Amino acid sequence: MYQEILINVEPQERRVAIIENKVLEEFYVERQGTQRLVGNIYKGVVETIVPAIGAAFIKIGLEKNGFLYVNDLVHPDYEKMTENIDKSSVYEGTVSDKNRFTEPVNIKEVLKAGQEILVQVVKEPLGTKGARLTTHLSLPGRHLVLMPCDKHMGISRRIQNSQERLRLRDLLKSLNPEQNLGVIIRTAGIGASKKEFAQDLRYLVNLWRRIKLSAQKSSAPALIHEDYDLVLRIIRDKFSHQANRLLVDSKEEYKRIIRFLGIFLPGLRSRVQCFHSPVPLFEKKGVEDEIGKIYDRKVILKSGGYIMIEPTESLVAIDVNSARFTGKKNPEENAYLVNVEAAREIARQIRLRDVGGIIIIDFIDMKLPSHRKKVFDVLSEATKRDYAKTDISTVSELGLIEMTRQRVRKSLESVAYQPCPYCQGRGLVKSPVTMAILALKKIKQTVQKVNRKTILVFTHPQVASYLLNQNRLSLYNLENRFRSKIFIKEDSSLHMEEVKLEVV
Repeated sequence: MYQEILINVEPQERRVAIIENKVLEEFYVERQGTQRLVGNIYKGVVETIVPAIGAAFIKIGLEKNGFLYVNDLVHPDYEKMTENIDKSSVYEGTVSDKNRFTEPVNIKEVLKAGQEILVQVVKEPLGTKGARLTTHLSLPGRHLVLMPCDKHMGISRRIQNSQERLRLRDLLKSLNPEQNLGVIIRTAGIGASKKEFAQDLRYLVNLWRRIKLSAQKSSAPALIHEDYDLVLRIIRDKFSHQANRLLVDSKEEYKRIIRFLGIFLPGLRSRVQCFHSPVPLFEKKGVEDEIGKIYDRKVILKSGGYIMIEPTESLVAIDVNSARFTGKKNPEENAYLVNVEAAREIARQIRLRDVGGIIIIDFIDMKLPSHRKKVFDVLSEATKRDYAKTDISTVSELGLIEMTRQRVRKSLESVAYQPCPYCQGRGLVKSPVTMAILALKKIKQTVQKVNRKTILVFTHPQVASYLLNQNRLSLYNLENRFRSKIFIKEDSSLHMEEVKLEVV
């Protein structure tokens, strides 16, 4: 596999594309003035407690208060529960449940209005909702995640190689972090040495000390810790020895990346290149056109089939269609082959578009259970590389798959687009025929009130053409009946659904 990471820096935005074997696999964009909140730590104040939903609204200094569910609170008796815990133990997973509430609890018993609290953003504000918060703080490094409120040590479930897990288990026991700190090994820790882990841990422990000191000195509400910007997050989370090279088209950003790598990943500095060319980086690499396709509803498959992606308010509907594909004479085999290809592409598309929430996929009907299982397996395998957590149901008898994908921020489409002011998100506008009929009704209502007057009717050119041709007789009858003059005027500045009348 040949992997390239491309970084495009403009005054108003920064974009990152990850290319594998000349295929766009991941795309990220961050715009100037658009605040990214996930990972930020705030010292907040409990403003309102709502026992009915088991949540509290926390004032953290943003336009909208964040909300904190009781299950996202560190158990108040956590210190007592874990005072005799063996720090050398290693659990299987990514998050310990030892400090979470296992039984229903009244949130008023653990929080009080006016109380100051240290919280971290885990989900961006979406629509009318404020940011979702947690007190289970986590500080990601290159190879490790430090969890100051969790004394357990663990290994990411995504690391599946049994021998590597055994090696990492032994290595974790030898790290010996401070007594009150928990540590999780990230997938980037595969193959890393003890020295690299120790360096990562030392940095994270020092960072946590600075956060605690800043929290003590600050008055709530206040921002205590801000996560890296897009470029440095990509370097920390994505740039590894698997990447053949990283190209950046800004000299200043190149220097900043080299300085960052000098601290964390000095061995990768030789793979970073500053791109200089009259042709823009993304255009040179053929990425610009691929990015444009991310926003298309229709995605063409190599086989000739296609998938349709339709976001709605509550879910995303994806439909698979065979279209021109007739590779096999057997319809069942055709459906299976298209579905397998579509399953891989769907996983790529939801990752590229950063689609979150409920996703319903309507595959082409397959009768054989073995085919349905294979399609499910292909989709499950393809989603394993996704950074966001996904849960997938098996294929139903109707060929549907229900899945959920963790939503922590706005989708890529919602960042780049806004609802159409004309169709208000419907994706449709009234036809010239419909508007001509409505215009005639409006003209009739007006001439009835102002008999023997001249009426000027301003419409979109297509509507005007229909009125003057197909509806000429209707206009003539209105003029004779109400003894008025009706003049149709084209106005290209008017929207298709807009009709203006003037009485002179």
